[in-house]
Amino acid sequence: MVIGTPQTYNAELQVTGADADDVKATLESASTLLADSDKPASGAAGLIAKARGDYRRLLATLYTQGRYGGTISITIDGREAASIPPDATLAEPAIVVVTVTPGPLFHFREATILNRAPLAEHRRDFVAAPETEGFATGEVARSGAILRAEGLAVEAWRQQGYAKAEIAERTVVAAHDADVVDARLEVQPGRKAHYGPVTVEGENAVDEEWLAWMTGLREGEEYDPDDIKQASTRIARLDVFSAARFQEADQIDEFGRLPITYIVQERPARRIGAGATYSTVDGLGLETFWLHRNLFGRAERLRVEGKVAGLGQTFKVNELTYRVGSSFVKPGVYTPDTDFSASLYGDREVLKSYTRTAVTGTAGFSHVFNDQLSGGLFLNGGHAQFEDKEFGKRTFSTVGLQGKLTYDTRDNQANATQGFFLEANIEPFYEFQYSNMAAKATIEARAYQGFGRDNDVVLAGRVKVGSLTGPSADQLPPDLLFFAGGGGSVRGYAYRNIGVPTASGNVIGGRSLLEASAEARVRVTDSIGVVGFVDAGYVGADTMPGFTEDLRVGVGAGVRYLTGLGPIRLDVATPLNRRAGDPTVSVYVGIGQAF
Repeated sequence: MVIGTPQTYNAELQVTGADADDVKATLESASTLLADSDKPASGAAGLIAKARGDYRRLLATLYTQGRYGGTISITIDGREAASIPPDATLAEPAIVVVTVTPGPLFHFREATILNRAPLAEHRRDFVAAPETEGFATGEVARSGAILRAEGLAVEAWRQQGYAKAEIAERTVVAAHDADVVDARLEVQPGRKAHYGPVTVEGENAVDEEWLAWMTGLREGEEYDPDDIKQASTRIARLDVFSAARFQEADQIDEFGRLPITYIVQERPARRIGAGATYSTVDGLGLETFWLHRNLFGRAERLRVEGKVAGLGQTFKVNELTYRVGSSFVKPGVYTPDTDFSASLYGDREVLKSYTRTAVTGTAGFSHVFNDQLSGGLFLNGGHAQFEDKEFGKRTFSTVGLQGKLTYDTRDNQANATQGFFLEANIEPFYEFQYSNMAAKATIEARAYQGFGRDNDVVLAGRVKVGSLTGPSADQLPPDLLFFAGGGGSVRGYAYRNIGVPTASGNVIGGRSLLEASAEARVRVTDSIGVVGFVDAGYVGADTMPGFTEDLRVGVGAGVRYLTGLGPIRLDVATPLNRRAGDPTVSVYVGIGQAF
């Protein structure tokens, strides 16, 4: 916003000296005069103030490059900006010339840290040595290397329990006659700290004593900043606070304890929401839910939801897909990282391959081992009636276990640019109507690699393999058999429409699965991205995956509208080996990347 009479100006950067080309781009990005030259300043005084601020910014930029002997001149209409009074009258437009002589590179002659922390005894306490960040004799004396060395030297003590470690003295001297820098840092670790009592402020409906227990910070245990970070992540998973932070006491008490206060701001306990998905193959899907985040005061989560799908394809009530039910999660069971969850759902699912009417229930425990590894063990059961063209009407009753392990290093679950995701599932179950024992297993791997300074180009890949041991397909519930196809599987084909063709011309589920996807995601602007993709998959009749069945391949492209909650996705896909009944072109709309 411009205040006062707008002052336009033209700005030019001149870099002189032998290393001009090496630093010019960096100086250009640091100068607000150059960055804002297409916008008028807030009067002459505003332009002069902007120029005076650029002296500091440009000087700091030279220091980050290890150049301590540079000179900077900023003139406005031929006068040095530092000497122009704020009420001066300037030309319209004013001529601004920024002249920088970077000077020589300075190197560390001395790079010393006094009172360094001893080597860590435990791997989790390891901190990189400052030398690895450029703070060493002979290295270019970048100011950033000094700041990073300070941070690492302090963190090395903190990781070993010295919560109040700090830089007690900093001496940095540039010798201009020799183009060297002598840097000496002294660390004061203070006393070793152990956790004092954890108190909570700002809570209203959440149990204060339970919340303090959920932090996992036990009074008397040695202080570790990793514990604080882990506690913050754990409490954030509860989703009951709009803001939360740990505040350490200013001093360690006489007994070596560090009291900690957890300051929170609760969010509304109840929430109502709605959502929608659409594809030209599967039609319109609508869903709504009611959520209570803190049912009994310890972040117990109750969710009641309803869904309907297939709208547009048909409006006949008996041909639509429905789901209604509820789920319950109680966090902090046995350990702060263990949750109990239970759910009960009623479904009517109308697919091209079969129609399913069922009631299913699940109960079990999930556990977060660390930031990347989690797992769960659940008991599940259900009673369902199926109808399809191949076998007619059948009824199945099942009870079984599900074990799951997930390893996730993605930088962003909704829109990953780096990292990978691995998940393994095994589900042994018993079917009562036919008295059969069976087991289903799947493994899925996803990988993401970004390119460019801001990861504007991302290559993403996904592979999923599944196997089911047990009786023949006619004695197994179709929803536990493998199918492929749809927006999260093989785009271009209808949802769960890739299966095993029978002699009668029908498609049934299989006992093995292989899926693979590859995407190239390109960010075009801050809010728009484009995607090209290829998906492939097949379903086999045998337990072990093989390549005797035809591989189904879909290709397409999409657009992403990038939001803070994740991308809004629009994909258009076509099957390469289309068969009778397969669509020619499919359109998918949803929230989040396809994988």
